[in-house]
Amino acid sequence: MEHRIDRIKKQLHAQSYKLTPQREATVRVLLEREEDHLSAEDVYLLVKEKSPEIGLATVYRTLELLSELKVVDKINFGDGVSRYDLRKEGATHFHHHLVCTECGSVEEIMDDLLEEVEEIVEKDWGFKVKDHRLTFHGICKKCQEQELQASS
Repeated sequence: MEHRIDRIKKQLHAQSYKLTPQREATVRVLLEREEDHLSAEDVYLLVKEKSPEIGLATVYRTLELLSELKVVDKINFGDGVSRYDLRKEGATHFHHHLVCTECGSVEEIMDDLLEEVEEIVEKDWGFKVKDHRLTFHGICKKCQEQELQASS
């Protein structure tokens, strides 16, 4: 974890920002709960457990800054809630998600499935792609299995 915090600190410094204690507390929560796709409120509640002096507005500002600097990706799975996802180390693109419409689970796909699509967009439309996001909405394997068991 310390290696990733140091890398994030360098990313901030490269853009003339500091990793303040409040920002570090927020980053640590995101690293500790990386698989959870936390909302700003979720992050705030977890930060507050360790550092009660940090306010909700500070957490919001930190998440927005980290999003602008591409340390985290701000995502929405169609439920009206913005969630924050740390960008994987060395990632040039946002990763993809599978969202279950039954149980709400979210799985990540780390492979870049859209390289060919990007090439077509750039060639046919003359549009320089900087990033992309892909979210599949459907029914996860677990919910499908439960549905089969219930109908038998």
